[in-house]
Amino acid sequence: MGMQSVAVACGALTLCLALTTATNPGFVVRITQAGLDYAQQQAIASLEKKLAQLRLPDISGDSRVLRVGKVHYELSRLRLRDFHLPYSRITPISNKGLQVSISNAFAELDGDWRVKFLFIRDHGSFDLKVENIYIKILLRLGSDTSGKPTISTPDCSAHISKVRVLFSGKLGWLYNLFHSVIESRLRKILENKVCDKVAMSVYNELQTYIRTLPVTARIDNKIGIDYSLVAPPRATTKSLDADLKGEFYSLAHRSPVPFSPLPLAFTSDHERMVYFGASSYFFSTAGIAYHKAGALVFEITEAMIPKDVEFKLNTSVFSAFIPQLEEKYPNMPMKFRVSTPTAPFLTVGEGGISFQPIVDVQAYAIFPNSSLAPLFLLSLTGNVSAVINVRSGRIIGSLDVGRIRLSLKDSAVGTFQVRMMQSLINILTSNMLLPRLNARLDEGFPLPLLDRIQLSNILVRFHQNFLLLGADVRFQPRR
Repeated sequence: MGMQSVAVACGALTLCLALTTATNPGFVVRITQAGLDYAQQQAIASLEKKLAQLRLPDISGDSRVLRVGKVHYELSRLRLRDFHLPYSRITPISNKGLQVSISNAFAELDGDWRVKFLFIRDHGSFDLKVENIYIKILLRLGSDTSGKPTISTPDCSAHISKVRVLFSGKLGWLYNLFHSVIESRLRKILENKVCDKVAMSVYNELQTYIRTLPVTARIDNKIGIDYSLVAPPRATTKSLDADLKGEFYSLAHRSPVPFSPLPLAFTSDHERMVYFGASSYFFSTAGIAYHKAGALVFEITEAMIPKDVEFKLNTSVFSAFIPQLEEKYPNMPMKFRVSTPTAPFLTVGEGGISFQPIVDVQAYAIFPNSSLAPLFLLSLTGNVSAVINVRSGRIIGSLDVGRIRLSLKDSAVGTFQVRMMQSLINILTSNMLLPRLNARLDEGFPLPLLDRIQLSNILVRFHQNFLLLGADVRFQPRR
């Protein structure tokens, strides 16, 4: 193999690897068989109503009846009284989609008839019972260019094994002589109409509904989440899986994340109707987005200190550790500016979510005219863990901070022993900074849910590289 061929092969391999990495999801949604069964119940109830509204065309034709001759008949004003789908099943078919099987369905309708033969004309009414209706529908799932899901019906078949027509009127006996002809025609019309109605319902209703899955979720005026599909939903023998981008981003200036999501080894748990897999990538992009949007910058002033905390944020208090403060800035109020020089990188493991942020704390003295004098810059590090739960369709959390380690990065008031400030920094962190962060986390981040879906029976489990959330679902119809 020549050098040019080697270069081309290496380039192709690199491209394939890059594409493979790029399509790894940051967030996965799995609908189990229990979830599909629940969705089927809701969909079948809706389909029953739609099929009961079928409009059937008038039927006319000629038939030859023994000892009577040529008979012209007309069936009109065909009205469906009801349409029942008592037994149905939805099954995921690997690499194809979802198959909906309906068996032993039945319907009843009535209408008017007219007959003409020789010089005789008559009319009346009839009842029609359709039994043993079998319907098979294949639902193919895909995605459009915006990452929203799509659904189509590439295949639908309906088979009616039994049709019974009972005519009333003076010449009802005549119709009953060639009922097989009429029943055959009605059977074919109904079979075609059923699949037409199914295709129309999928396009007009199911397609519209599944597109309520949010491609993006706006968190506030700074941050959003990208929940677009990175590939069409895929059916396995036991579930329907959807791979989502799962990426937080700054609304002001979105830029590529400097790393890619790792493959997510989803578990085979099927106790709940739906599962959500949120990877370390998902949570780490939150840190990047909030850092990029400037949302991880906080100011702490004395006015913000809770009244039950006996602590004054002024130079007199800190002069106990830094004597120079009393000389240069006697009895002046202070404030701290808390920021993160780099975005925090979160990891998810079997022990939970954790990260080790680096936090800069810049202290200022405040002059009477509100101008600021920089005093010193501290660097804080520590182990932070997160408790995660789900409430009202949102991921909520709270942070717990372990021991904080301090170091002095810069000082305009000379050197000093930062360890002497440990207790004061702990007070500021536990009573002011942490409550503000936890208040935001308690507002939560929305999960990618279809419209009018509510979650219950929540399960939270941690695995290597991802958080697993399980739930049962309930559909809330519009009132």
